Formats: sequence, C-alpha cells, structure tokens
Amino acid sequence: MRRQKMKFERITIDPDIFGGKPCVRGFRFPVSRLLGLLAAGHTPEEILEAYPYLEAEDIRAAIQHATFLADEQVVEFAS
Repeated sequence: MRRQKMKFERITIDPDIFGGKPCVRGFRFPVSRLLGLLAAGHTPEEILEAYPYLEAEDIRAAIQHATFLADEQVVEFAS
C-alpha cells in the first residue's frame, strides 16, 4: 500500500530546527507543543493570546497534520 503524500504549507520540517521535528511555519515552535497545549485543555484563543506570532490557521494545520499522521499509521498486532 502506497502512502499518499499531503502538503502542509504551515507545517515545516527543517533538520536545523528542533532536530527536524515538524514545526509551525519555521518557528521554533513544534507541532507537538501546540497539540500538547490543546490536549491539556487550553483553548485556541488562549494559545493565540500566549503566542501572538501564531495564527488560527496554524492551529488548524497542526490538527490536520496530526490527523493525517494518525490516519496513515499502520499498527500490526501479533496473533
């Protein structure tokens, strides 16, 4: 099965930034941190207020990126 590639313009991967972890628009702000804030119960409004360089579309892009990765993950169970 071939994995479909999807382009995320707001999610960047640069080996010189956080060891190549996906980040928001080249900032030193990893997608995992943004998702962690959401998972901890912070609202998008709270996040945007705390990090004024982020935009609402960045939050949507991070969620879409995580959804894409979770949907494409193949887990094999031993029988």
